[in-house]
Amino acid sequence: MRAAVLLSALVLAACNPQDVADSVGRKAARTVVVPVVQMYLPDAAAEGVATCIVQNATADEVKALARDIGVRAGTSTVRTVQTIAARPETVRCLRTSGLPLLPAV
Repeated sequence: MRAAVLLSALVLAACNPQDVADSVGRKAARTVVVPVVQMYLPDAAAEGVATCIVQNATADEVKALARDIGVRAGTSTVRTVQTIAARPETVRCLRTSGLPLLPAV
C-alpha cells in the first residue's frame, strides 16, 4: 500500500502542470471547433478536421476558443477556426490524414 502511494506521488510529480493545462484547454477548444467545422463538412470528416485544427492552434487561440464552451460560436470564433485551418501545418495534417480542407468562406 505504501509503495502504491509513493508510486502515485511520483507519477503526479512527473506531470508538468503546463502540459496538463494545455491538454485540458485543447479538449475544451475541440468541443467548440467541432460544431464550427460541422457547418461546412459532414460529421465524420468534421471530427478529424477539428483534431488537426486544435493541434495547430496557438496557446492564445486555444484560450480564445475554449471561452466559447456552451454558447454558439460567434463570427470571431468562426474566423479563428478558418484562420487555423488555412495554415500550412494544418493543411499538411489534413492531407496526411486524408481529410478534406475546410472550404474557404
